[in-house]
Amino acid sequence: MIRILFVCLGNICRSPMAEMIFRDMVKRRGLAGRIECASAGTSDEEEGNPVYPPARETLSRMGIGVGTKRAVQMTRSDYAKYDLLIGMEQRNIAAMRRICGGDPGHKIRRLLDGTPRPRDIADPWYTGNFDLTRDDIVEGCEALLESLVKDLP
Repeated sequence: MIRILFVCLGNICRSPMAEMIFRDMVKRRGLAGRIECASAGTSDEEEGNPVYPPARETLSRMGIGVGTKRAVQMTRSDYAKYDLLIGMEQRNIAAMRRICGGDPGHKIRRLLDGTPRPRDIADPWYTGNFDLTRDDIVEGCEALLESLVKDLP
């Protein structure tokens, strides 16, 4: 079982979008019993809040629901629990390393680092562009899934 944690600042926009999009891709590929994912935020400011409505609506247009997902904060113990911890932007990566006390196992990376154009995923809370965020997340999730499928027995 490969376990992945998607991480952004508050866990109400980008990381839950990545979690749900990636979960849908995994399910469609018939890999649900082999790869699982969750999401969290580096901050506690949104803890307990539901997925932000425009993010939920963007996923809904893709036919993807969010269920009862509520924001949670990433903890140091997540480093041992997950095989990969995937941040949305460089600031998330820095905060994730701080929370985890470093990255000795090289598990922390940015979602779009595995694509032909490595870059941050802009926070739609500030940009208002949830479609661009969705497109970037889909691109990153597709690249991540392809890299994982190569290593599956």
